[in-house]
Amino acid sequence: MERLAVEEMLARLIGNLYDRVGGPMSFRLLIQPAMAAFFAVHAGMADGRTGQPAYGWAILTDAAHRRERLREGWRSVSKIFVMAAIIDAIYQVIEFRWVYPLETLIVAFVLACVPYILIRGPVGRLTNARQKMRRHP
Repeated sequence: MERLAVEEMLARLIGNLYDRVGGPMSFRLLIQPAMAAFFAVHAGMADGRTGQPAYGWAILTDAAHRRERLREGWRSVSKIFVMAAIIDAIYQVIEFRWVYPLETLIVAFVLACVPYILIRGPVGRLTNARQKMRRHP
């Protein structure tokens, strides 16, 4: 019986997440990652100018500075995460007449944190490489 309930919950979760793509308010699926990318580019360029290692890689491999880097990243992306969560909760009330908190957290993470993590590191490396090329033509 428990397994069936978990399978039904997972099926609902996946279906609800998939339905957001074509549902109302789908513009946010472009705007929120774009905002996260904007902040990631800004932070990545600062990383590159100061010679910081790639953000995502540093989080995975530098245990001594992991907490500091995560805090710094959270400060940059937290407002986008909160807005993504609020907008998703509004979407759920409109579509489902209910709010599923786990879905809200998943959507907010995917729309805000994932693009930030994926973009910040490469931008930092490109900025660092560009600076090196300017100094040593």
